[in-house]
Amino acid sequence: MFTGIIEDLGVILKTNRSGLEISTGLDTLKIGDSVSVNGVCLTITKTNQKSYSFSTFLADVSGETLKLTNLGELKPGSMVNLERSLRTDSRLGGHMVTGHIEGIGRIVSIKNDKNSRIYEFSYPKELGNYIVKKGSIAVDGISLTVADIKKANSFTVAVIPHTLKNTTLNFKKTGDKINLETDIMAKYIKKSQQNQKENSKISFDLLKRTGFIR
Repeated sequence: MFTGIIEDLGVILKTNRSGLEISTGLDTLKIGDSVSVNGVCLTITKTNQKSYSFSTFLADVSGETLKLTNLGELKPGSMVNLERSLRTDSRLGGHMVTGHIEGIGRIVSIKNDKNSRIYEFSYPKELGNYIVKKGSIAVDGISLTVADIKKANSFTVAVIPHTLKNTTLNFKKTGDKINLETDIMAKYIKKSQQNQKENSKISFDLLKRTGFIR
């Protein structure tokens, strides 16, 4: 589990069919640890401490993950958002992020505002029920707040300078792919509503069959 607060900008050193080699300034990384790479939960399979402030790690990536996320487009020199998994004593600064990507969107537009930069992202139609105005969403692993919902399956966010400085959004351009994960709480609420609706229907049918309702 993650928070969507990016801890470091990593650099891709090598890519192959089985995984990624990434350089990072993060410490305390161990084999078996979970790490979010552009919002995708990966498992560290090897680490190499180069110096006190620089290390590298390897993470396995399945072919399915490469296909369903933007990790398949990474190459040596690409920058990625990194976050270590949440600890029991960690503060939750963003929102609960699982690291399971639900779809790929694209950057529709980028506009500079007074104190922020406005990004418009497209999203797959099936995610529409879980993207709400003022709700949380993870974009390439970054916890962001939805500013507005557009008609053509897109939404906007206002990104502050601190977030731009510390994430890959600062290097993105129109048309780039982005990994999307909607708020897990929105999914639970939707599921609860569906269950209530189904239970109400069952109860009505039962009463009708037993003669209490005609």
